[in-house]
Amino acid sequence: MGQAFSESFPPKATWLSKDMPDMTGKVAIVTGGNSGIGKVTIKYLLLKNCVVYLLCCSASKAEAAIAEAAIADLKAATGKVPVFIQCDLADLHSIRASATEFLAKAQRLDVLFNNAGSMTTPMDWLTKQGYDMQFGTNVLGTGYLTMLLLPLIQATAKSYGGARIVTLSSNAQDGAPKGGIDFSTLKDGPERGMKLTHWTAYMQSKWADACLSKELSRRYGKDGVVCTALNPGIIRTDLARNLNFIAWFSNTIGHDADPLGAVTQLYAGTAPEAASLNGQYLIPWARVGKARADTEDPVTGKALWEWIEEQGKTV
Repeated sequence: MGQAFSESFPPKATWLSKDMPDMTGKVAIVTGGNSGIGKVTIKYLLLKNCVVYLLCCSASKAEAAIAEAAIADLKAATGKVPVFIQCDLADLHSIRASATEFLAKAQRLDVLFNNAGSMTTPMDWLTKQGYDMQFGTNVLGTGYLTMLLLPLIQATAKSYGGARIVTLSSNAQDGAPKGGIDFSTLKDGPERGMKLTHWTAYMQSKWADACLSKELSRRYGKDGVVCTALNPGIIRTDLARNLNFIAWFSNTIGHDADPLGAVTQLYAGTAPEAASLNGQYLIPWARVGKARADTEDPVTGKALWEWIEEQGKTV
């Protein structure tokens, strides 16, 4: 109960975006960078001279984000603007195309911010390939993109002394079904309808994000790739637009995405001291916490990563 309360009502932040190091020469990807926490993350990365790639599902959404005051003013003053690449995390073919485009443009990838996600979407919503929309976007899409980019991330770590993968989870992971993942519910079918609601599907996906990050830390930490997952806190964004009570609750007690919403993932992705946090789960604001204990199970982590690899072979 102690950490759950502390995550919802965190103490005053001791690390802020102004504490970020200079990022000159470094390259970052932010998925879902067109809104909320992702957009704020891009703003502060640009302010610290990072080359930023904004991945989202449509050019119009990216253009709208870039036209908004914070980034538009930054562009006018400095000429800095994110590079847009179209990427729909609910479509494996789109993910492969976006990774191919990025790899043709960039020679390094210092930080991958797996920020994009969907929350409590209607249960009849499916990804392009027929997966549960929330798991397909939050976990499979995120994991598949990560898999395609890993060779460059590893090469960057080897050449420049480190690289990072930061994956957005949530305190909702605490409420996931027993064992974390029921693999029979990940594609459309009777098992999914009988066992999951839109809310438990979200919890399962956020548990899996924490589990995925832990598995990545076991596999690639030895290569200098620092992998962390995090709960960003209760933030006022449009993520909960499909759940009226949660949207109301977030808007009532939550914090604005700027400045605090992106603090924890900016810390994980940029702070020198966070280079020692491989495999950790962070909580607001920029503190080390604990995900549910079973997210660290290596058997489930291995099964999840191998499942993602198998789905990728169909593309």
